[in-house]
Amino acid sequence: MHDGSIPLPLDPRKFQDPLLTAKGERRAWVGLEALETLWFNTGTLCNLTCEHCYIESSPRNDRLSYLSTAEVVAYLDEIEREGLPTRLIGFTGGEPFMNPQIMAMLEGSLARGFGALVLTNAMKPMAQRKAALLGLRERWGDHLTIRVSLDHYGREVHERERGQKTWQTTIDGLLWLQEKGFSLAVATRRLSGEEEPAIRRGFARLFQELDIALDAEDPLSLVVFPEMDARVDVPEITEACWGILGKSPKSVMCASSRMVVKRKGAPRPVVLACTLIPYEPAFELGETLAEASRAVPLNHPHCAKFCVLGGGSCARAG
Repeated sequence: MHDGSIPLPLDPRKFQDPLLTAKGERRAWVGLEALETLWFNTGTLCNLTCEHCYIESSPRNDRLSYLSTAEVVAYLDEIEREGLPTRLIGFTGGEPFMNPQIMAMLEGSLARGFGALVLTNAMKPMAQRKAALLGLRERWGDHLTIRVSLDHYGREVHERERGQKTWQTTIDGLLWLQEKGFSLAVATRRLSGEEEPAIRRGFARLFQELDIALDAEDPLSLVVFPEMDARVDVPEITEACWGILGKSPKSVMCASSRMVVKRKGAPRPVVLACTLIPYEPAFELGETLAEASRAVPLNHPHCAKFCVLGGGSCARAG
């Protein structure tokens, strides 16, 4: 009998058929209710190599190439042309501030009236953009939000994940953003094995020590992401699960967002179902937002672990 202390490996029969689960039950699908958030993965290159990066970002991983401003603008044009209800444009990576055209992408998004959200480790690549960031802050104020990744409220766990001497540099970047009045948020993970309330209490102490004006109990100010490991067993989500769990398909990330990526060597970007599954061909929905508006089968462990059971969403902004 399994005692639960060691995670079971994923049953290889699961997540194979987009229509049916391994038990032959009808798999849950999620339709796009409204494209509220459009994410751009600016490229998988990063200044860090983290221990458990779901997208495997590193200084050498360029499986997702740098997007260009022109490619981003083409999707913003489609949003306007089709009258889509998109409110937020998110930028993730890799480390977005390593993309040479990131500031033009942000300017182009903000100038059209969108909110913009950047996910960053707040280290050297961001520091090199300080003057340009201050210009955006002056022109667009709180329409621009910077979400800083801190893997724990303590140095030890954070540096175990991200490497030595990464803690203080990120803290310095966070303090600079606070000093200059940027709209801020922090994203963290459950790497330590603590329950979410304990994590929030730890961050409350850290924010108080640093005099950071963030409420650790606010899920928009401090986003606590579930851990993801596609090798670990997790239940498949069936149509019946919505009633059993008391959840609506509308609450899942792919009901309101999509992500644009450009694969290395590809002539054009493509639109994916979500931010969590960047390399899976089955979640590639087309080259346009119109093509990507179709329903998505919850046919991946991350769909269950992160979104449905974990309640995670990358699209929340401060």
